[in-house]
Amino acid sequence: MFPSFTGTSRRPRQVNLSGRNPNPFASLAASRQAPVAQATLANAQQERIQRQLERERTNAARTLQRIWRGHNSRRKLKDTWGQEWEQKELSEYYELKGTENNWTPEGYQIIPSDLPPFSTDQDAVRRLQELVHFVSLRDPRQLWRMDWYIRRLLKTLSNNQLQPVLQKKHLLFRRFLKLCFRYLIISTPPSVTKSLSEAILLLLPTLAKALPKDTSQVSTEYYSALSSIIRHSLSAPSVDRQLLLSAVLAPLQILTSETLSAYQGFVYKLLGIADLDRFFGGVDVLASGINYKLLAAALAEQLKKQHQELRNSSPEERESRLWILGYFIYFHRNAHGLDQGDAHLPEPDYVLIVSKLLSSLADEVASRIQVEDTPIGGYSDREGDLGASRGEPLPLPPFVRRELLTLVNQQSISTLFNKLHESSQTSEERLARPEIYSMSEEMLLASYALTLLRVFPRRADEIRMWLYLGSVPVSDDVVMDGSAERIPAIKFFWQAVRKTELFGSISRDSRAALLPLKDAVRASTYITENNKLEKADQEWRIILLFFELYAFILKVMDDEEFFHGSAHVSLGTAASWTRQSALPLADVKDLTIFLKNLAFTMYWNASDIAESDTTANGSVISGYFSTSNMGPSPSRMVESGQQEFREVAIGGVTGMSLDYLKGVVTGLLRMVYERDSRRKFLPKDHWLMTSRFDMEGFIPAVVVEEENRHRLEEADDDDEENLEELEVEDQEQTTIIGTRRTQHARNLELLRKQQRKASRKKYLEAVTPRLEILQNMPFFIPFATRVQIFREFVLLDQTRRRGGHVDPDNWRMSIMQHSAFQRNPLGQSVGQEIISKHHAKIRRESVFEDAYEQFYELGEGLKEPIQITFVDKFDTVEAGIDGGGVTKEFLTSVTNEAFSPDSDLNLFVENDQSLLYPNPAAVDERREWLREAGVREGSRDWNEQIRDLLRRYEFLGRVIGKCLYEGILVDISFAPFFLLKWALTGGSGSAARESGYRANLNDLRDLDESLYQGLLQLKNYPGNVEDFALNFTVTDNITTPRKAPDGTMEGPIRTTTRDLRPGGSDIPVTNENRLVYISYMARHRLQVQPHLQTSAFLRGLGEIIPPSWLSMFNQSELQTLVGGASAEIDVFDLRRNTLYGGVYTIGDDNLEHPSVQLFWQVMQSLSDAERRKVLKFVTSTPRAPLLGFGQLNPRFSIRDAGDDQVRLPSTSTCVNLLKLPRYSDADTLREKLLYAVNSGAGFDLS
Repeated sequence: MFPSFTGTSRRPRQVNLSGRNPNPFASLAASRQAPVAQATLANAQQERIQRQLERERTNAARTLQRIWRGHNSRRKLKDTWGQEWEQKELSEYYELKGTENNWTPEGYQIIPSDLPPFSTDQDAVRRLQELVHFVSLRDPRQLWRMDWYIRRLLKTLSNNQLQPVLQKKHLLFRRFLKLCFRYLIISTPPSVTKSLSEAILLLLPTLAKALPKDTSQVSTEYYSALSSIIRHSLSAPSVDRQLLLSAVLAPLQILTSETLSAYQGFVYKLLGIADLDRFFGGVDVLASGINYKLLAAALAEQLKKQHQELRNSSPEERESRLWILGYFIYFHRNAHGLDQGDAHLPEPDYVLIVSKLLSSLADEVASRIQVEDTPIGGYSDREGDLGASRGEPLPLPPFVRRELLTLVNQQSISTLFNKLHESSQTSEERLARPEIYSMSEEMLLASYALTLLRVFPRRADEIRMWLYLGSVPVSDDVVMDGSAERIPAIKFFWQAVRKTELFGSISRDSRAALLPLKDAVRASTYITENNKLEKADQEWRIILLFFELYAFILKVMDDEEFFHGSAHVSLGTAASWTRQSALPLADVKDLTIFLKNLAFTMYWNASDIAESDTTANGSVISGYFSTSNMGPSPSRMVESGQQEFREVAIGGVTGMSLDYLKGVVTGLLRMVYERDSRRKFLPKDHWLMTSRFDMEGFIPAVVVEEENRHRLEEADDDDEENLEELEVEDQEQTTIIGTRRTQHARNLELLRKQQRKASRKKYLEAVTPRLEILQNMPFFIPFATRVQIFREFVLLDQTRRRGGHVDPDNWRMSIMQHSAFQRNPLGQSVGQEIISKHHAKIRRESVFEDAYEQFYELGEGLKEPIQITFVDKFDTVEAGIDGGGVTKEFLTSVTNEAFSPDSDLNLFVENDQSLLYPNPAAVDERREWLREAGVREGSRDWNEQIRDLLRRYEFLGRVIGKCLYEGILVDISFAPFFLLKWALTGGSGSAARESGYRANLNDLRDLDESLYQGLLQLKNYPGNVEDFALNFTVTDNITTPRKAPDGTMEGPIRTTTRDLRPGGSDIPVTNENRLVYISYMARHRLQVQPHLQTSAFLRGLGEIIPPSWLSMFNQSELQTLVGGASAEIDVFDLRRNTLYGGVYTIGDDNLEHPSVQLFWQVMQSLSDAERRKVLKFVTSTPRAPLLGFGQLNPRFSIRDAGDDQVRLPSTSTCVNLLKLPRYSDADTLREKLLYAVNSGAGFDLS
């Protein structure tokens, strides 16, 4: 049998996929003839195409010839008509003069001044009918004929001969008007331009008065023509400006049913021209001829029609709208007889118009209003510079800037409530303007106030304060003293918020917040007329303004006012206004429920909300994984200088983005939570949102998210380095000729990397919702769960950094093994070098200095295991037990020395409660010491000394971080306001600003009780605070530290005065601005003065413990992490987690030694204070770990110390070891134990 036989005799199937004939003997003749046939077919097709093209060319030529013949015939016919018309006019002219017709070609350059009027109105109409049939705006001779007719028409109209026929033939004259408008717009020969333009400008007011409706109906063309002349005349004056002014005002001054259309044309086409004040010699000449109410109505209608254009407009359109806004503010002031410094009288239409215009220009105005001096042109002209493509902002025109600044006026803002309330009661206006008065006064106020806050960020606190000082009449009833009962503005808006559908639905169910948020994104991304979305936008504005005001009030409201705010308010003094503004605690509870549900949805459903914005900003998650360029093409962005996507604007207010909403909700919720943390007023577990999580799998899920976050942050770090390199190279090449193309390519790459980074940020928010909640709203999760997560994060980081070798000895062994054959340039083992960097010899008398000198350079490497050898002053190594606990002894020794207020270091100081915070004057004291030492300010030695001080703060931060990292408790208590800065430094990118630390009056209490009480009295002072002669300055006391003979630190005190704000020494503190003064004072004492020290400490702390981990805890929880729980000592838990050694080791019978049983019997009988002393005696800290003694590192241990009944117990705190003699009775054990504890006995006692 053949070996290839398959068991079947069927011929195998042949499959040919090549397209070639497998038969080598196929017909060769056919293959030879194939190319010839194909060539013949191709030639035929080409000839057919050529014939088709020839036919098309012939038809096109015929069409062109036919059009040309028609055009030529029409032109000749019109020339004939024009010549006949001209001959009639000239014959009539010379006939009336009684002379012969001696007209010459030179006569076409001028119009005779003695032209007669038309003899009859039929004659004037007939000549006009003929003229409009043949006149051409491109033929100078035809324009001369048009000028001739207008001059005769003007003389006829001056005699009032044509009034009846004008009304009868109004369509003919409207056609002639449009012809005039077209002429004014197009370019014309200079020889004819001035005469005809003046003739038309003389005619327009006359016809506008004679035909007001017709003129109003063509107002768009009318004002387009006038704007063309004005724009041309601004650069090259060519016409009488008085004529132009008369033409501009004529259609606006006759009231008809169409006058509003005239005002709309005026607004749309002419009011946006720059420098009308300069052109007409002042805007007052325009304002005197304008009806303000009609102007406001026309502008409101125009803004309604231009809803889409407002959101997506060109720079030229925005500049035009900027001038419209400036002119409108001026017209408003002029109509009400207000001077430059007077307050505005905000009616609803005014508030609505200014809000819409300012909102559409918010970014531009905010960036340009602070620019004072910019070179002419304003923009960089350096080719290839990325900054040049974006351009630096131009300053606002002086007129516009001056008018905009009049909006930020205390009286006008504080009286907003009164004026709008009064206006809303006017039934006639309400019926006349339903599109405005259908909106609530709350919504109008919210829109206007939010826009001002967005446009004037540097004066935001002043605006908030002025709004806060406002009040609203409760009703129209008048009380005994003749004034109406009023409520504070914050309560007015709180009532408005509670009435909104958004508040009701979101408060009832946290899941109900998703749809409104997605709708808010869609409403700002897509232009829609959906009434439901428009109503939701209005509600969002009310809610946002309430958030702004309430956050401001919480910053200046002390706890007594917060907890005892009255629900009903009557007229009172200004001193009690803050207390009157406090919400009842029941209302605060309702508010927190709303905030919780809203915040949770924004973080938990970030990816769902982001999907609503994919059209505007490109897909977030898919864009991150896409290999193509994400978002708009960088090349288009570089060339146009504009982004092609639109930012989401919650409530339709530019700048109020989703990130802004997330930030303000986060900040406000944290502020209320801090009040509740200081003094509980909300029910137990009120803040938890565990029902929305699967708590069983929560911790593993968070750990996975943390791994993803770390991976993305590593990619961000790489991009950051690349971005810096690109920016540096770009700066180096900006002045090199011939590098434009290279720089352009770098700019494109820079934009791509920036887009990639933004996409990663959005992606991170979408895929790590649990982390986002933990970092921004940690109180949604139980504290014990967060501590477990923290320890898991530490373990994950240790595993990643140490290559899986978490145990210190295993890590050292792995380092030696991996670097066994690697040598540094000095020939030393690399592994040994790494190990030696983590080893230090520490002298007992200078623990901090030795630690700083030997470990500072490690930086983040301090996370790795360190080895400590204690030596005495003779460099003799101390004897003792090193079970890995020497690190704990070292860290506690460093903290005890560095944080001691009696230390020579003077880095930290205590408040009245013995709580620690960085010495606010440390940097100033070091500077003063350097001045006395003769070191030149700003020199290298000066800067190095300041840096050395800050490095010590940074190192202390690392030490505390190391304690947290290793789970080592230290007996240190920090001031709550200082711990708050730890907790509020790790918010996500979207809420980093709003969830960052912001100084407030209540935190001052932990810093300086006397200052707190003084500011409290100032805030509540019933009289005029100007009697105190305060200004916006602060006096700091600086002590030059010197050691006195008794060992205490003393020195001369020097005072220095600093401004709290620019020009503060010239700004007196008044009843109106005292809250701002208090806010600035708190900010200076809590943030500005200790900024360098605090920043250095937090920088060091953040190198060991990422800020995002710290943000999972509030200030009291962080204190628990550092020093242990303040709850009673649980003896049973301590007993369960104790290790025994020596004779005390538990044997196979699982029974404790009798002495050990006596020890636990005594511990059980001790008071909690005595138990804490015992615990501190053994572990160096009097508090237990939060999760129990099972988390104590090292474990609590007991070993025997002989059977001497006189000997006292001793300890090795480095390993949490109690050396307990085998006492025979409980009384002796109790007596010896308490004696040792109270006498401070320790390692050396025997």
